Amino acid sequence: MSFNLRNAILANVSGSDAQQVEATITDAIQSGEEKMLPGLGVLFEVYWQQANEQDKNEMIQQISKGLQR
Repeated sequence: MSFNLRNAILANVSGSDAQQVEATITDAIQSGEEKMLPGLGVLFEVYWQQANEQDKNEMIQQISKGLQR
């Protein structure tokens, strides 16, 4: 039996508006639970697939800056 975690996460958040997406992200980060990391990864993947090159470069720069702490 195969379970596709990516599809399950997408089905769970499908149809969410901006406020709901923000709440999902905030909750995942504030909870600090590792089980939330795959969901954040899927949301990042959705963003990445929709982003233009400038947005991708900005995201890369922000992540890189955050990793320099």
